[in-house]
Amino acid sequence: MPFWLARERNGQDSDWIQRFDPRFWTIDFPRPMMASVVTVAPDALRVECEFHHRDALAGLIWTSEDTLDHPLLAYATDRDYDRTTLRFRWRSSGVLPLDAVHGPTLTIEGRDRAGAARNWYVRLWNYASGSPEDALVEIPFAALAGGWDISGGGDPVHPGDIDRMFISLTPPGYDPASDGLLASRANGWVELTDIACQGHRAMLEIGDVLLPPHDAGICTAYDDGYNQTPARLLRTMCGLGYRGDFVHYVGMSHYYRLDRVDGELAIKSTGHLATPAEAWHRNYFTLAVEQGFGPIPSLSYELLAQDCPEDWKQRASDGTPAQTGWTPPSALLSPANMVALAYLRNIMTRFVQLMTEANADPVFQIGEPWWWVTGDGRICLYDDAAKSTFGGNPPVIEDMRQPLDTAQKALLDHAGYSLMISTASIRNKIKQLAGQQAQVRLLLFTPTVLDPTMPELHRANMPVLWKWPFFDGLQLEDYDWLTIGAEARRRQGHAFVRDTLDYPPEREEYLSGFVLLSEDADEYWQRIDAGLDEAASRGAARSYVWALPQVARDGYTRLAPTGEDDMQAFDDVLYPLALGRDAGVSPEFSTSVAVTASGHERRNSLWSDARLRFDVGPGIRSEHELGTLIAFFRARRGAARGFRLADPFDFSSNGMTGTPGDTDQPIGIGDGTTATFRLVKSYGAGIEGSGEPQLRPITRPRAETVGISIDGIAVGGWTLETGGTVVFDDAPAENAEIRAGFLFDVPVRFAEDRLDITGANFAAGEAPSVPLVEIREAV
Repeated sequence: MPFWLARERNGQDSDWIQRFDPRFWTIDFPRPMMASVVTVAPDALRVECEFHHRDALAGLIWTSEDTLDHPLLAYATDRDYDRTTLRFRWRSSGVLPLDAVHGPTLTIEGRDRAGAARNWYVRLWNYASGSPEDALVEIPFAALAGGWDISGGGDPVHPGDIDRMFISLTPPGYDPASDGLLASRANGWVELTDIACQGHRAMLEIGDVLLPPHDAGICTAYDDGYNQTPARLLRTMCGLGYRGDFVHYVGMSHYYRLDRVDGELAIKSTGHLATPAEAWHRNYFTLAVEQGFGPIPSLSYELLAQDCPEDWKQRASDGTPAQTGWTPPSALLSPANMVALAYLRNIMTRFVQLMTEANADPVFQIGEPWWWVTGDGRICLYDDAAKSTFGGNPPVIEDMRQPLDTAQKALLDHAGYSLMISTASIRNKIKQLAGQQAQVRLLLFTPTVLDPTMPELHRANMPVLWKWPFFDGLQLEDYDWLTIGAEARRRQGHAFVRDTLDYPPEREEYLSGFVLLSEDADEYWQRIDAGLDEAASRGAARSYVWALPQVARDGYTRLAPTGEDDMQAFDDVLYPLALGRDAGVSPEFSTSVAVTASGHERRNSLWSDARLRFDVGPGIRSEHELGTLIAFFRARRGAARGFRLADPFDFSSNGMTGTPGDTDQPIGIGDGTTATFRLVKSYGAGIEGSGEPQLRPITRPRAETVGISIDGIAVGGWTLETGGTVVFDDAPAENAEIRAGFLFDVPVRFAEDRLDITGANFAAGEAPSVPLVEIREAV
């Protein structure tokens, strides 16, 4: 399907918002404290904070440059706040009040009149009227000063070049010089209501695209979006054409509450959500349902390693804990640990309640449950709970990449059974709370579960007892293979999952993405978008793009099908009349020629491949053939529908008309990963000095004639797909030369919607003109 990486807005629709619109404030803070911001009215926002340390500080942030929204939806950059005034009502509880030392301070980051970078610290109490916890605040940027006491003028703010500003929120007992724990956890909140901006630059232009709905869903994650308002995320989703269900990963680091255990912060098996995370998700689910979206919360067996209890962690045989390579790393919970499992059930219980309160359909995802394998191949089946489950002294598997004996395979089967039991307990808890109509889906990451270097790993991480209908739906993700173009592995993985777990197509969904680094955007998004289309072609019920932050960063814009697709209708039938030698064939290129004042030419070739034109009228020899032509023309509805034509002068990979052989045409060089190659035919020795022939994509080969060779040897194990694409079951080896032989037809259409034939002229031997033009097919 068409897509676009929109780097900037260029003529698309825009609108205006009031500066300081509540939707576009953000929040940030150092872990382990938690905070969130949500909109509670068109002119109001609310911040929830959960403090643990004496030096904990959250910042409620407004930035002059929008770096979070999709380029088509971002607000315009404006660093000039001169003659602008911000007003709001302040209400708070559980944080230091406006009049306190270290109370709420507006920190302004920008440059002075000379252009030197600097900060100003504006005490909000100096611009407030009312009580320290309920006041009207007015901030006139042109007459604003930093400092505790501004009676003498203070530290005047230069309002004409501001990058960012934030209001600091701190707990009672705040001490910036101490990193010790507070006497107890402190929860506080702040509301800014009646937010209004007035003055010379009170409005900001903002992108206001509203793309037509398309076929893909979107994925979000709390670890990525905790600092933004839910209203902002949903505005982006809606504007980019996403509708219906979306997957929301609750994350591994920001949603849970830390409690005091023996004087240290730790997670309890009671599994409480942090108050800020609960407030954020309540707002997210409620707004999503109001806008017609269907959230699918996702919970995984993963926690930030520094917060995860040590006995919950999966471990290798030498005691090494299972940890991901992220920074900071996350730890994997042991499916055999009943305390860790109780924690997961309790967390999911609270999300069920939040979904119920929002009147959302009860659909949930268990995300990527697995036994971890370290980078050197050691599977983490040896935490105390797992060893007890596996008999106390299970056989050691030092390297999953090596051949395994019968006892080791049996251990993997036992591990798979334990994983199944753990997921069943979560599934059953959800259905107990939300009713049997609740849907619980499983997410599998096939590049890990079906790693070809570890052929027995699926025993532990994809137990056959997960077979349909154990879950209500199966979701597959394979971005490691997708983004590097490992098409053979992807297809083998999908086939293996389908054959093993037997979920019907209407119960299978696909997650396509993601792009970790922006420098990979051009290459990876093309493959991600193609992955969405490929999933639809194999019958997946729905596909989702992973994930919203990368979509916004890179400007990925998926476009809905247009009426133009109908105009490209093609009937895969052959022109019914043989073309004689009298038929006309005209290859054409498009070249722009500019003549300079001195008479020299500068030529630019606009097409990489010739386009053919035919006149097949001279081949008509009888009234019967004339009737066949008219019937065929009417069936094609004139120029509306394409068809195949056998070019009598060029139809073979061997020369122009020779018998094809498996080694006729080079179509690619193997790299050990790529399994998809397109049929092409080369012409000539190429442009002088380049050694490159002119290449012609072959989109309509005759399937029964296609033969493939690798390093000169004819091979099988491949499939010919629509559009002249050859897909190998196993990717050809690195540096292997792939060649092909084939016969082919030309995709054409009638050049005109009218067919002029005169009976008298035809009877007198005058051939009619029947022009055809080659169709450019997507490759």
